[in-house]
Amino acid sequence: MKEIDLRSDTVTKPTKGMLEAIMNAEVGDDVYKEDPTVNALEEKLARMFGKEEALFFPTGSMANQAAIKLHTQPADQLICDKWAHVYNYEGGGASFNSGVSCKLVDGDRGMITARQVEENINPPDFYHSPLTTLVCLENTTNKGGGACYDFEEIRKIRKVCDEHGLGLHLDGARLVNALVAKKEDPKDYGKIFDTISICLSKGLGTPIGTVLVGDKEIMKNAMRVRKVLGGGMRQVGFMAAAGIYALDNHMERLADDHRRASELGQTLKKQEFIGEVEPVETNIVIFYLKNPKNEAAFMEQLKQQNIRISNMGQGKLRIVTHLDYSEEMHQRFLEVLKNIRL
Repeated sequence: MKEIDLRSDTVTKPTKGMLEAIMNAEVGDDVYKEDPTVNALEEKLARMFGKEEALFFPTGSMANQAAIKLHTQPADQLICDKWAHVYNYEGGGASFNSGVSCKLVDGDRGMITARQVEENINPPDFYHSPLTTLVCLENTTNKGGGACYDFEEIRKIRKVCDEHGLGLHLDGARLVNALVAKKEDPKDYGKIFDTISICLSKGLGTPIGTVLVGDKEIMKNAMRVRKVLGGGMRQVGFMAAAGIYALDNHMERLADDHRRASELGQTLKKQEFIGEVEPVETNIVIFYLKNPKNEAAFMEQLKQQNIRISNMGQGKLRIVTHLDYSEEMHQRFLEVLKNIRL
């Protein structure tokens, strides 16, 4: 019985076409900016989002941390949702790498409003509090179950940032999912955000890679910051080729991941042992059992069927659909869920 691994969309393996692209990549030394495939990927994403500059990073966390460093000075403060990846899942990097603190906002499923941003800006002339210099948004939201921002709210947040002289960074770990789900234009995001990190190793299915895009002024020190963080790589065009392949071949199929996640959510809602299923917008399903004491038994029944999902703690369970989750696997998982007894 083939394993169904739905812990994350990071567990995927390269497709045959992607492997061919990797093997046939023309490469050079990217630290010298002489890798033609990396340069092509960076140009492709800069053009896609209407930005002047782009830089390839090994991980999304490093790209986000570099962006924070580019926007801030030590002792500054950034505003983000309490569930934000930059605060919860990057090892305290904001404080360690940039010496900045995070003002946490109690948003809705990982999303904050323009009003909340304005309410949480520290008075710039009150030297007892940190100077607010940056707002970080995440789209889609990880802990928020793949929720997508209303773009009009993002416009309002941009207006607040402009009025108060704040930078605006987007953690776009699953931004491509949002673009597909809401049929949005990436150039609209490029017009709003100063910097955007675009992850290639989640829904798009590459082995590694995130590209940070921005305009020349904010990105002028990006190479230096990447070097300080240990992110300078050599013949990384093999991985950049995977990114180009993914952008050309794996974007539209994200709609299949979203459909399957929605069907899983609907099936879970019908099971008597389920307490709550959060709204499903993209490829993440977050749900809770009616009786949290049954959690171990539930996970064991899935394990017996060779199915793996994530336990995020505090009763929160997560399913993430992805490139390697086939329709055949999907139908089997639906049947397993219908037959669980707790």
